[in-house]
Amino acid sequence: MPKTLKRKKTKTIKPKISKKVKTKVSTKSKEINKGQIKISKTYIPKENEKYMCEKHKVFFRIKLQEWRKELVRANNEALYNGSMDDNSISADIVDQASSYTDKNVEMKAINRQIKLISEIDKALIRIKDDTYGFCLDTAEPIGLKRLMARPVAKYTISAQEKHEKNEKVHADD
Repeated sequence: MPKTLKRKKTKTIKPKISKKVKTKVSTKSKEINKGQIKISKTYIPKENEKYMCEKHKVFFRIKLQEWRKELVRANNEALYNGSMDDNSISADIVDQASSYTDKNVEMKAINRQIKLISEIDKALIRIKDDTYGFCLDTAEPIGLKRLMARPVAKYTISAQEKHEKNEKVHADD
């Protein structure tokens, strides 16, 4: 009988220890997995929710990642198809000029998309840093409507207008 009692005591002690360990692990996993909040595919951020809550961050992170994948796929496709289609060897000078112009336009579009991919990467970093959704100049909320329209937005509308005005002034100099 004493062996049985000892086993029962050790059994009751072990669950207490394991419960403490489990709570510590679950607390850590909550901290680590903050960004792993599940949202439905039809979820749209609402104005009545706390601005840039975890749901908002997850929504915009997914939106940015999907947009990035689409741009990379389109760029790879354009580069592959562009290398296959080569009329520059043509004897007709007009065909050569047309081909050159088409490739030039296509390369400019690809370069714009590469810059956009860079902006998406910066926005994803801002989500990790908890600065996403806030103006880089004023630290005011950019707003859900603006972020839905332009997920890589860094400034409020007024700050963006100010930046564009400054760029125009410097371009005129």
